[in-house]
This record gives sequence, C-alpha cells and structure tokens, in this order.
Amino acid sequence: MAFKGEDHLDSLPLPVQRMHLIQVDSVQRWMEDLKLMTDCECMCILQSKPISIEKDEQNELMLSSQYSTCDNLQLLLKRAWIISTELTRISQKLEKNRWQRVHSMTVRVNCHVRSMINEYSTFTRNSSEEMHQFEKLLLDKCSEFTAFTERCIQTEDEQILKSIKSCINETLTTVAQYFGQLIELFLTHETQNLLRQIELSDSMYITASAINSLFSLTQEGAHLCRIIAKEGGVAALFKICRQDRFRCLYPQTLRTLASVCCVEEGMHQLEKVDGILCLADILTDNSHSEATHAEAAAVIAQITSPHLMFTQHLSSFLENMEEIVTALVKLCQEASSGEVFLLASAALANITFFDTMACEILLQLNAMKILLAACSDKHIVDTPYSRDQVVTILANMSVLDQCASEVIQGNGVQLLMEMLFERSSSGNSAEVAACERVQQKSAVTLARLSRDPEVADAAVKLSCIPRLIKLCRSPTERNNSDSVLVACLAALRRLAVMSPDGLEDSDFQQLVKPRLVDSFLLCTNMEESFV
Repeated sequence: MAFKGEDHLDSLPLPVQRMHLIQVDSVQRWMEDLKLMTDCECMCILQSKPISIEKDEQNELMLSSQYSTCDNLQLLLKRAWIISTELTRISQKLEKNRWQRVHSMTVRVNCHVRSMINEYSTFTRNSSEEMHQFEKLLLDKCSEFTAFTERCIQTEDEQILKSIKSCINETLTTVAQYFGQLIELFLTHETQNLLRQIELSDSMYITASAINSLFSLTQEGAHLCRIIAKEGGVAALFKICRQDRFRCLYPQTLRTLASVCCVEEGMHQLEKVDGILCLADILTDNSHSEATHAEAAAVIAQITSPHLMFTQHLSSFLENMEEIVTALVKLCQEASSGEVFLLASAALANITFFDTMACEILLQLNAMKILLAACSDKHIVDTPYSRDQVVTILANMSVLDQCASEVIQGNGVQLLMEMLFERSSSGNSAEVAACERVQQKSAVTLARLSRDPEVADAAVKLSCIPRLIKLCRSPTERNNSDSVLVACLAALRRLAVMSPDGLEDSDFQQLVKPRLVDSFLLCTNMEESFV
C-alpha cells in the first residue's frame, strides 16, 4: 500500500510547518489592520453613506490614507484585497437589485482605486508607460461605472433598470479585468526592484531587507511566487547562497526559495541554475549553522513533495541524492530541537517517494536505528507531525527484506504498537489528520514487516492483534477513518496467518475470513463495540 499523493511538508500544521515563521497573534494583527480600516476619502463619506440603515452596513470596508507606519507593499496588497472584496460584494448586491447599496459601494471602490494609484505613485519609481495607460483605463472605467449606478438610483422604471443592469455587469467585469492587470503590473514592477536590490547592492542591510520583502510576497499566494520565479528570483536567491560574505543571510534566503519553489516555474528555474548542487553543498558543509542546514532541508522537502506533478525533471537530484540523504540523516541524528528534526525527517520522507533507491541508501546509513532512537527522545520527536514523518520512512523502507532485522534490533515493533494508539490532545483538525496518518502507516508497516516470522511473533507478544481488532471495530478509536480501517484489516489478516490462535472465532469470522471489502463494509456499518 503506497502513500503517494501526500505532501509531508504541507500536511504539517501552519504553526510548525516552518521553524522560522513568526507567530502573529490574531488580536495583534487586528490592531495593526485597524489603522487602515477607517474612512478613506471625504468624498466617500459625503456621497456613499445611504440614509437607510442596512444590516451589512457595519461590515463596510474602509481604508485610511494614513499609512506612514505601514510597509508599502503590504499597504498595496491590503488595498488590492479590499477593492477585490468590494467588487465581489457589488456583484452580489447587483443580483438582488439593491441599487442604493450598489451605488454607494461603487463610489467607495472608485475612491479606493484612486487612493491606491496615488499611494503607489508616492513610493514607486521608474513607472512604465504601460502602467500609466492601465491606470488611466481603470480610472476612466471606474468613473463610467459610478455614472451608471447613479442613474439607477434616479429612476424606478423597470425597463430602464433592466437595460442599465446589463451595462453595469459588463462594466463591472471590465473594471475587475483592468484592476487585475494593473495590480499584476504593480507587483511585477516591485518584484523587479527587489531583485535588483538583491543582485546589485553590497549592503548587508539592504540585501536582507529586500529578501525579507520578497519572502513576504511569497506568503501572499502561488501567483506572487510565479511572478518572482518569472522575473528571475530563484537565480538571484541562489546567487546569494553562493557567496560566503552573505552566510548570515542563508537561512532567510533558503526560506524564501522554499516558498518560491512551491510553483512549477520556481522548480524549472531551480533546475536551470543547478540549485540542487548548491543545496547539496550547503547540507554537506559542516561549517554552516544548524539553522542553515534546516532551511536547506526545507527546500529539499518542498521540491520533492509527492503531491507535486512537476518533480520528474529534477534529474540532477538523483546525481546528488546519496550526499543529500546522508546529510539529512546526520541532521536528524544531531537535531537540537523538534523543529529541526521535523524539517529533516520531512525531507527524507518525501525522498523515499521520489526514488526507491533512497530506501536502500537509508538502510546502509543505519537510518532505521537513528530514527527509532530519536523517537524515544520526547524533546525531539514531540508531535504527531514528527511521528508521521518517521512512520512514513519506516513504511516505505519496510518493502526491503533486510529492514525486518533492523526493526527488531531497534525495538521498532514496540514503537509501531505505540503509534497505533496515536490520539490528538488538542482536537485541532490538522493534528487529528496527522494522528490518522500515523495510525494508518504504522498498521501498513506492521503488515509489511510481518512477512518476517520474528517480527510477527514480536507483534503478537506485544498484543498488536487486540489493538488492531479494536481499531477495526471502534470508529472513534480510528476517528472514523476509512484509510485506518483498511490498513488495520490488512495488518490483522497478515498476523492472523502467522498466529491464528490469537483471534476469537467471531473476530476471525468477521474480520479475517471474508473478502477484505466485505469486512470493510461490516466494520463501517456496525455500531461501535468494545467487545
């Protein structure tokens, strides 16, 4: 049973996906945004406030022109988000023929667009002629939009309103189109400026500031990552990683690279600039800090993610795989924190999907022993997410016949038994999902390893059979997970072959003797039983 299709880095919860992410309290974020959520223009106040009070009036989105303490790019993105949200709401009100609300919101959008263009012109430089053209097109279309909606509140004739509504819909689509194109030009222009700073500046401070701004852009979504990759961001960042004088910037540079390489364009650029070789050099250089090694591991985890459909062109990875795997195993062994171990083990877990030869390399490096030993240290393997990475590696390595003896020597059967009891302590949905994966993969690993009589005997002695039966019969024990149920049925059947005396007759008749699909249907439809 394979686990392809999972992204072992993306499946981690947001708070621990990246050891470097700054945790921002939601109240603190609200307080920061509050400065921007005020009346944007006097004209907006005078023209857009309806006399009637409507339920959604309190949710009006306003943005202040006082932004002296705000980062310019973040201000642009926030303004763009508000305009986009307002355009969506206009479309909704238009469907309900709420003409007064449509007009007031249109006036507000007009104000926001003008403010955005004025604000951007105050901090940008070298604006292109194309940008000026789109600014004029958007402003003209917004004025036309406002004029149409104003006509709607001046008439009650249904025929006139019907004809105007068609024009408004058409104009709204055009406004949205021009707005999207203008934002694309703005962001491309700013990305170019940041990359120019990274490539040309000799100042450590300016370079670090530009990299941090670039990282902030990557957090706004895949589209921004594509723009960065398209404008040569991957090449510029790897250039930093090849200069010793910027060593202190390696962690944040690699962090940004990991984000950019979540899109296909970033992956292609990484291959073009021999990025794999650079990552291998960083991982194998013992003079680098643990933080640098951890961030390099995070890039490896990203580019080898099983859910990505565009990893097969990474031919250079296979050439450097043994060096990379060796360095990652060492990082797991020497990790000083759970975050470092998590990133290194996530990279190894993904690599075991990327190429089957990785499992043989891991076996030669005694990785099984190292990972099993790490699991006994609760300060290092301290979450279901870390255990998910470990059991993924064990499951993929368990297809090798030589793996069984390693598991016995490292007390691995005991660990797999413990993993069958994995439960979420917080009830967080991401953690619950991770616990399900741990249960499923530990059952799969047991099923595979129980080909070996010694492993099967150890599993029986540790009472794995009663635990597997309970997981099959009790939906709450497996959090109603069908994947856990299938894995447990498979493991139970394998152990039943090796030790048929370990089952009650009713368990044998219901969970082992029928076809797997019949036992599955029986377990999914039965009332919970603790017998």
